[in-house]
Amino acid sequence: MKPTTDTDRRTRTMRTVTVLMTLAALLSLAGALAQTSDDSPGQVHVLDVNGAIGPATRDYVIRGIDQAEAQQARLVVLRMDTPGGLDASMRDMIKRMLNAEVPVATWVGPPGARAASAGTYMLYASHVAAMAPSTNLGAATPVQIGGGGEQDEGPGTPAERAREFLDGDEAAEDAAAEGDGHAQNGAQDGGEQPQGSEPAPADAASRKAIEDAVAYIRGLAERHDRNADWAERAVREAVSLTASEALEMNVIDRISPDIPSLLESIDGREVRMASGPLVLAVSGARIVDKEPDWRNRFLAVLTNPTLAYILLMIGIYGLILEGYNPGALVPGVIGGICLLMALYAFQILPVNYAGLALMLLGFALIAVELFVPSLGILGIGGVVAVVIGSIILMDNDIPGLAINTGLIAAMGLASALVFLAIVYLAARSHRKPRVSGTEALMGQHAEVIGGFEDGRGRVHLEGEDWIATGPAGLERGQRVEVVAIDGLTLRVRLIDAQGEKA
Repeated sequence: MKPTTDTDRRTRTMRTVTVLMTLAALLSLAGALAQTSDDSPGQVHVLDVNGAIGPATRDYVIRGIDQAEAQQARLVVLRMDTPGGLDASMRDMIKRMLNAEVPVATWVGPPGARAASAGTYMLYASHVAAMAPSTNLGAATPVQIGGGGEQDEGPGTPAERAREFLDGDEAAEDAAAEGDGHAQNGAQDGGEQPQGSEPAPADAASRKAIEDAVAYIRGLAERHDRNADWAERAVREAVSLTASEALEMNVIDRISPDIPSLLESIDGREVRMASGPLVLAVSGARIVDKEPDWRNRFLAVLTNPTLAYILLMIGIYGLILEGYNPGALVPGVIGGICLLMALYAFQILPVNYAGLALMLLGFALIAVELFVPSLGILGIGGVVAVVIGSIILMDNDIPGLAINTGLIAAMGLASALVFLAIVYLAARSHRKPRVSGTEALMGQHAEVIGGFEDGRGRVHLEGEDWIATGPAGLERGQRVEVVAIDGLTLRVRLIDAQGEKA
């Protein structure tokens, strides 16, 4: 057999590298072709708005509209089924929709879906508003969150904010001014209110939020020539409509059982964009579902109130265990990571900071119980503070943003068990005799490791080797008991196999 030379080996290596590079180039070309085919102009991009509207939904929708503009899509369809959500996230999405270069249609579906609360505002803000049969919308009354404090409304009246938000549109300004007139009339004693409307809320913060929402949604309705009076009732009275009623009252533009039929029905329709009128040409367009990327999915999971609550509990308990056992590292590392992730989630969730402060105080009291003799008062107070803080941590009036009560009960029980364990360990340590220094060695058992032919040898005790005196003839491995201490020398006696002293 001919021996393999260095030249042959180099040749084979170069061939292998060439084949791998060619294969990589072909895969890259195929991916580019697939991307080009998938992102070709003239498509209709479909984004799913499911569940409570929050920071993850906001990020997903805004990025989806940005991508649709970059790929010159003909239309963005928001397939919606939501109970509502956070006002700040909703307003950010609406602002992006109103100023988008690509028209946005909202379709409430499939049958059985709803566009409640924040979803109603988004439906009104869309260039095309559509619903599937057996769906509903409405109940758009804003709910104050964050412990009852006033919302940061920024400068100007609600009407002025609506005008600024709608980018200077004159028709929208007229609607906003009309909404401001309703606000002023409703605030005066004996002033006229819309027919069937309820009295204005008693507290100033709620009244301001209601009037702001009324002006806001009336401006959106006027921009797209939809029923502004019913929109105001949805805010003031939390009324709702079915799909057929919404179409009859000019709240929506179409009823369509699915997205393809929606595209057929709105083809050729003129919509009002920020840059001017635009005629839709979407009949037969390719429909592309845009799924959330890993960043959106991670944000959606992280901002789940239940998960954020669990991360907070793990983080604090991890730090407590690290404090009890310095150098353990694992509890401290895991606890620190979980605590930082929980605090990030709470930063963008509607958290009641009084509840969060109560929880932190409760954990601090439980931790201090081990070091301060309080007959259990600190620990019991800590458990109570943790439970109450957990209950009020999230505002339960916000749809989809509440913590499971069963989880709160389980965490409260876990806190109580931790407190009882601390009390038990503290009581056991107090029952032990307090000895220190060499006196602590009295009565301890040691193991003979050498010598004792003449009554003097060495023993192993608590990880250390000691010089000891005792009966002559003790053998290696025998167990002895310390009976006296003379300087650095132990006096021991033999313990037989049955544990009796010789």
